[in-house]
Amino acid sequence: MAAAERPALKLFGRVVAGLAAVAMALAAVCLLVSLALIGWAVVMRYVFNDAPIWVDEVVGFALVAVVMMAAASSLRSGEHINVDLLVGFLSSKARRWAQAWAALATLLVAVLLVVNGSETAALAHELGLLTEGSLEWPTWALMLLMPIGGTLLGLAAIEALWRAIVGALPTNAPSQIGKAPE
Repeated sequence: MAAAERPALKLFGRVVAGLAAVAMALAAVCLLVSLALIGWAVVMRYVFNDAPIWVDEVVGFALVAVVMMAAASSLRSGEHINVDLLVGFLSSKARRWAQAWAALATLLVAVLLVVNGSETAALAHELGLLTEGSLEWPTWALMLLMPIGGTLLGLAAIEALWRAIVGALPTNAPSQIGKAPE
C-alpha cells in the first residue's frame, strides 16, 4: 500500500506540476507555430514558387524547444522510455528501488544538461557566436533551452525520487490502477 503524501511533497508536486504544465504549453505553442510555418512554406513553394528559406531553421529551433520543455511533463506522466516489462515483475519494495534509481539517473542527466548547457551558453555569449544560415540568431539564447529544460527535468526527477523514498504513488499512478496489491 502506498504511503500518504506529506504536505511538503504535495506542495512540491504542485509546484513541479505547474511549472511542467507551463513548459508543456510553451512546447505546444512551438509545435503549432512549426505546423503553421511548414504549411505556409509549402503553399509559398508550390503555389507561388517563392519558398521562404528561414522556415526550416525556425522549425528546427522550435523542435529543440519542444523536446526540452516537454521533458519534465513527460517524466511526470510516465511517458519517458523505460522497461516496464521487467519492473512489472518486481515486488513492491524492489519496484520502489527501481523507481529511485531511475529518478537518480534522470537527475544526473538533468544536472549535466544544466551545467553543460549553462557553460556552453556562457561561452557562446562571450564569443558572440551566431547560428549559421539565413537568420544568424545568437546561439547562446538557443543554448539556454538546455539548462531551462534540465532544471525542469531535475525538479520532476527530485519529485519522483522523493515519492520513491517515502513510498508515495508516482505521479503517473492512474496507469497503475487495477494492479493487484502485493
